[in-house]
Amino acid sequence: MSRKLFGTDGVRGQANSWPMTAELALKLGAAAGRYFRQDGKNGHRVVIGKDTRLSCYMLENALTAGLTSTGMNVLLLGPVPTPAVGFLTRSMRADLGIMISASHNPATDNGIKFFGPDGFKLSDEAEAEIEAILAAEAQLAAPLEIGRARRIDDGLGRYVEYAKTTLPRGARLGGLKVVIDCANGAAYKAAPEVLWELGAEVIPLGVTPNGTNINQGVGSTAPKTAAETVVAHGADLGICLDGDADRVILIDEHGQVADGDQLMALLAARWGADGRLNAGTLVATVMSNLGLERFLQGRGLHLERTNVGDRYVVERMRAQGLNLGGEQSGHIVMTDYATTGDGLIAGLQFLLAMAETGQPASALTRQFDPVPQKLQNVRYAAGQVPMEAASVLAAIAEAEAQLVGRGRLLIRKSGTEPLVRVMAECEDPGLLDTIVAGLVAEIEAAL
Repeated sequence: MSRKLFGTDGVRGQANSWPMTAELALKLGAAAGRYFRQDGKNGHRVVIGKDTRLSCYMLENALTAGLTSTGMNVLLLGPVPTPAVGFLTRSMRADLGIMISASHNPATDNGIKFFGPDGFKLSDEAEAEIEAILAAEAQLAAPLEIGRARRIDDGLGRYVEYAKTTLPRGARLGGLKVVIDCANGAAYKAAPEVLWELGAEVIPLGVTPNGTNINQGVGSTAPKTAAETVVAHGADLGICLDGDADRVILIDEHGQVADGDQLMALLAARWGADGRLNAGTLVATVMSNLGLERFLQGRGLHLERTNVGDRYVVERMRAQGLNLGGEQSGHIVMTDYATTGDGLIAGLQFLLAMAETGQPASALTRQFDPVPQKLQNVRYAAGQVPMEAASVLAAIAEAEAQLVGRGRLLIRKSGTEPLVRVMAECEDPGLLDTIVAGLVAEIEAAL
């Protein structure tokens, strides 16, 4: 059974256009309700969280109508980070968790992500079954079996308290000045509160959401403002989250940006030295730098690679009993603490390393020298298939031949946007530029 509606991170698109319409959200809610209420009994519950996009109100109400129409009881969390939905789905013994967010995308987009009762994102197979139910006629609950909906006022507070428990008992961040950029998104309340309660001096950015400014010039995809703020205030660290706070980018005291690969290298090395890294293995995607792989090998550790998408990282981790993984883009998954990427908790682990080692962020964010890497995106229109053009296939084959023994090439379609991503790594920067530019030109010509 294949999926057509779901991508690598739920259902996503431009708000108020298919599939991100109120009509589709209502039907999707009803289909998910039927999937999780196949025993026909009442009492099933679903928690719904959202980020700060204007369209979240519309989608939240539509999902609630669909879910309650099939007999599901809905618990509304309001704006909370995506990892909080995973945590609260488990904590509140819910059958289903839903996060309304398009993550790092602009405010004009939105998305719907599903979590199972264990707090992990639904499998491809479960999403395919929901799609099949969606395509069939809706089976509504009897009049007296329609579900109820209620607001949960303390959901955010529960997550704040849990996030603090991921540090050792008694650990404090006193003496550390931290810039926290919340991208005007879902963590705009939680992240500054956690850092302040742990004793850090907090300089907040991106904490004034208005429905349309999420990820706008702030957050993990636009760290320039945070970098400038770190330098201007003499801060020890900058932590940049994205719109739903499931990814993080770090900034050292000099304003230099570090990606997820460097943070994963630090955590893997620390956990490996402490005997905490299960099977001595880190899980990352094919996008992670070759330098990370070499760094781990030098410490007797192993890198397990997956397809791009944090869901695939988590699936591999669960299948092999591993507890650390992530993506270069900043998804850091620590299954000892969370069921999905958690930017805030990952940031706390980095701050703990600073506190315990006494080293500055600039030292801890430079774990390895990355192999020169270049990534360019090519946007395409609906219905176009640039990857199948003979000229593109020939150019790819030629590029791969040039990189044998010198680097690697990865070309793929984005799972969340209509983009072809062209990524190459090579010790020779000149050859790297030539290869990427040539491939981008061939793809654009094919379009």
